[in-house]
Amino acid sequence: MSKQTKDKDKTPGRKLVAQHKKARHDYHILDTYECGLVLSGTEVKSLRQGRASLVDGFVQIDGNEAWLHNVHIPEYAQGTWTNHAARRKRKLLMHRAEIDKLESKSQESGHTIVPLALYFKDGRAKVEIALAKGKKEYDKRQTLREQQDRRETDRAVSAARRRQRA
Repeated sequence: MSKQTKDKDKTPGRKLVAQHKKARHDYHILDTYECGLVLSGTEVKSLRQGRASLVDGFVQIDGNEAWLHNVHIPEYAQGTWTNHAARRKRKLLMHRAEIDKLESKSQESGHTIVPLALYFKDGRAKVEIALAKGKKEYDKRQTLREQQDRRETDRAVSAARRRQRA
C-alpha cells in the first residue's frame, strides 16, 4: 500500500491518530479550535501506535480550564504499573480568551463541544475540537440526500467526459 493511501491526512508535519467521522453527521459544526493535551508518558506511546477513540468524547469547561472527557486511549501494551487509566479526563491547553468564548457559547441551548480529530503536529499531541449544535433526524436525512445528489452529478459529469474523449 502506498504512503498516500495509507495516510489520508495530507497536512505536512501532522500525523493523524484518530478521527470522529460521525461528528460531522450528528452535529452542525459552528467553530473549530486546535488545542494541546496534557498527557502522561504511556498515553503518548499508545497514541504513537495509532490507538485512540473519540466517539464518546466531549469537552467540559470547569472554572478556567477545559477538560476532555470520555476519550479512550488504551493502555500501553509494554507499560508497567505506571500505565494510565484508559478513559480518564485530560486537560486541554488553550488560550484564556478561547476558553471564555467557548464557555459562553456552549451555555446556549443545544450547543456542545466535541472532539473532531486527535493528531501529532511537530511532535506534540493536539486535538481539534468544535463548537457544535446537534442535528435533528430530518437534518441528517437531508445531508445524506445532498451527498447522494452530489455523487450522482459527479458520476454523470465523469461519464460525459469519458464519452467525449472516446
